[in-house]
Amino acid sequence: MKIALTCPASIPATQFGGIMFLCLDIAKESSKIGHDVTIFTTDLDFANNPKTFNKDLPRKEKIHNFIINRSHVWFSIHLFFVNPGIYFQMNKEEFDVIHTIGIRSYQSLIAALIAKKKKIPLIISDQGGLTTHPDQKSSFSKNILTFFQKPFIKFIINTATKISVPNEYEKKIFLNFSPSSKIQIIKNGINLDILDSSKEINFKSKYNIESDYILFLGRFSKIKGIDTLIESINILKPKISNSKIKFVIMGVDFGFESELQKMIKEYHLEDLVKIIKNPPREDVISAYRDCKFLVYPSRWELSPLTPLEGFAFKKTIISTTSHGIPSTIQHDENCILVEPNNPRQLSLSILELINNEEKCLKLGNSGYKLVTEQCNSKVMVNQTLKMYEQIIK
Repeated sequence: MKIALTCPASIPATQFGGIMFLCLDIAKESSKIGHDVTIFTTDLDFANNPKTFNKDLPRKEKIHNFIINRSHVWFSIHLFFVNPGIYFQMNKEEFDVIHTIGIRSYQSLIAALIAKKKKIPLIISDQGGLTTHPDQKSSFSKNILTFFQKPFIKFIINTATKISVPNEYEKKIFLNFSPSSKIQIIKNGINLDILDSSKEINFKSKYNIESDYILFLGRFSKIKGIDTLIESINILKPKISNSKIKFVIMGVDFGFESELQKMIKEYHLEDLVKIIKNPPREDVISAYRDCKFLVYPSRWELSPLTPLEGFAFKKTIISTTSHGIPSTIQHDENCILVEPNNPRQLSLSILELINNEEKCLKLGNSGYKLVTEQCNSKVMVNQTLKMYEQIIK
């Protein structure tokens, strides 16, 4: 098959998140078995923010067995990146199927236009909480953008041959726009190649960490519950001051870094918390490998990949019952789920895993079984390719 994938970002913007990794894994696994795959995307470089576009990135680049076609972003409104060149790149080629990821994007709009014009089957995946993401209403300008996106989204969904969703939570969202027969659940999966990478990095030595640590990985954003984590560490402080355990917070600033630093200073947590900004991917993987467990107190998630990546290293996670999280990981089976915005409950769960090594290992091993048997990129892509083939036939 000749497959076109569209996405707002791709390599080297690995810090863009789950949308990018889903697209990348489909490209990697599909091209490994002989399919002709091209990702059409922007020249987002990310650097230290989501607004750095790099004209020096190759316009066309072969990575592994697939092609990345980039075009320059003329302007952006929040995470809506306008790169008109993508239309001309896609229009001059023929495809058996087009799969676009991230529906609230200019790239998905172009994918739908090309699919309709050339009568090519279109698969859409959102991965961004079509109507539930709190960022959509976080400011006046985002409210305006969300309003103007409505007709585009309707057009994209109506043009789609199939809608691929990772769980029942997102399926319910799309049932407001589309019949059930058009929606197919394919669980998100992570690439297990990470198990063989970054073994040469000594994470603790590199970042001068002398004790065991609990890991938070994510954007420095209030949506990720990072303030709840700091409050819970403050509650824990008298109980863990002699336990030789620290908290490592890794990620990219999405507007909350100064507030984060302020909270750490006010609560006098400098000795308990280490912040690592803009970590390279290999350091992220090394941090998974060396941590005691993860904590991810997010206020909103659709189908998070971070817990699954932690599971790959047999590390359990404490997260929340918010939105799509319970549809991805299971309380007391492979993780602990607490209420969002509840630092006291979070602190009790952290203390439980610190003191109960057996439970920590048991949950981590159960998570490992989940990703090796179900939630990995090979299983995900095999199911996705079967969906493509059925649509084409």
